[in-house]
Amino acid sequence: MRHELIDVLYTYNNSFASDNEPLGAIKGHEVDITLNIDRPYPPVLRQPAYPASSRAREALEKHIQELI
Repeated sequence: MRHELIDVLYTYNNSFASDNEPLGAIKGHEVDITLNIDRPYPPVLRQPAYPASSRAREALEKHIQELI
């Protein structure tokens, strides 16, 4: 089962994001994304912050630096 899954992932690897193609390479589909920060905020944004472990914080900082 695992081998079959890996085969499918490799066969369709262009459909997934990578360092070179961060949004994937699916052609023929367009998506409109509307970002809204007007009140009332979406419920996810209203959640209180929670502390991250030092390991998770380091990984997050690394990811943010890659995005910048």
